[in-house]
Amino acid sequence: MGRAEAPARVDGRTARAERTRAAIVEAHLALISEGDLRPTGERIAERAGISLRTLWTNFKDMETLFEASGAEVLRQQDAAYRPISADQPLGKRVDAYCRQRARLLQLIAPSARAAQMREPVSEQLHRNRLKHIERVRDEVDQLFAAELAQAGPGRKQLVDAIVAASMWPAWSMLRYGLGLGVDPARAVMTRTVGALLAEVATG
Repeated sequence: MGRAEAPARVDGRTARAERTRAAIVEAHLALISEGDLRPTGERIAERAGISLRTLWTNFKDMETLFEASGAEVLRQQDAAYRPISADQPLGKRVDAYCRQRARLLQLIAPSARAAQMREPVSEQLHRNRLKHIERVRDEVDQLFAAELAQAGPGRKQLVDAIVAASMWPAWSMLRYGLGLGVDPARAVMTRTVGALLAEVATG
């Protein structure tokens, strides 16, 4: 009897631990989305309905929590992402790409602003940002493959320019530096990305 019940007890503990970790990550991201861009362990634990000791039992430090929260933000982005056909004319691809980038950047805006504050002293937040960059780079490579093939030796520079124009720092400048609304900011991104690609598309 004892042997049969042991796996169930282990599975139960594992499930509870996973729920606790998920609740901590949810609390962390919720506080950030509400404007608390540097939530302390005490505030996160209180929001999650657990003790501070339980928080640090599940996450040894803020870096490990940043890793889990970053993974959740990527999961949310993946859930919101919609594939864009590479068979469309260039103008339609650029428009669809920038519309989606604007939507996803708005989705991660609170987390991105919080990460921007702490990244200079956090290796994990830097790694999280590199994951976002790599995903956007892969999308650009696939969606604009035909135009990039015409760029010759300047291909990498062109990809870098498109990625830079459609990542959080550029979006933050448009939205908070220049004070543009979502639609005007997206229009600027569309104009920039379109101009970069039109140059090679027209030879």
